[in-house]
Amino acid sequence: MGDEASLRSTVDHIRVSVDGAFPVEIIGADMEADSEEAFHVAVQKAWTCLGSLDAFVNCCTYQGKMQDILQVSEDEFKRITKINLTAPWFILKAVASMMKEHGTGGSIVFMATIASGERGLYPGADAYATAAAGIHQLVRASAMSLGKHKIRVNMISRGLHLGDEYPVSVGTDRAEKLVKDAAPLGQWLNPEKDLYSTVIYLISDGSCFMTGTTVMVDGAQSLMRPRLKSYM
Repeated sequence: MGDEASLRSTVDHIRVSVDGAFPVEIIGADMEADSEEAFHVAVQKAWTCLGSLDAFVNCCTYQGKMQDILQVSEDEFKRITKINLTAPWFILKAVASMMKEHGTGGSIVFMATIASGERGLYPGADAYATAAAGIHQLVRASAMSLGKHKIRVNMISRGLHLGDEYPVSVGTDRAEKLVKDAAPLGQWLNPEKDLYSTVIYLISDGSCFMTGTTVMVDGAQSLMRPRLKSYM
């Protein structure tokens, strides 16, 4: 679910990988929609298409341009808040409502960068960090409320990759060179390889006793954040 154009190549790649093992479809969802109903409609379409939803992973974020807090416009702040906090709230309600109604239970996983936590703040991400921090509390609070319906809610706090706004803002070449000295593992996160195993674990029965938890997948970037800042 999400922007249809950006998801099309991903869907095509999945279809080739699974070779018809299960249906893969694109369900459009406007992450800036003001109406909660828009998300319920999208989730209903996905449920109808797949027959049910055992798990839902929300990895859609919008960090915005790295800029001083005093330069963030009202419109930009509203957009960042809509995509990173309001939309996840609506999505959680829509998915959890369907899981409760059908008595299936399930796993809901949210994802945000390390800027969402107190250890991973980096300059220029004030608005995003503020909105994304709310996801931590949403995960904890909803885990308490939804546990009785056998619905688990967890979060992945991921490290930064070279395509994120902060490395881009300091220069990709510079970021790629200096990370070798600034980060414990000497590299930025690889989004194609470093996250999927944690996602699979959190949506699987292997994590059936985990809920309300944030898992750090950041190569200790958050521990070294002051060092990263000074190097960059």
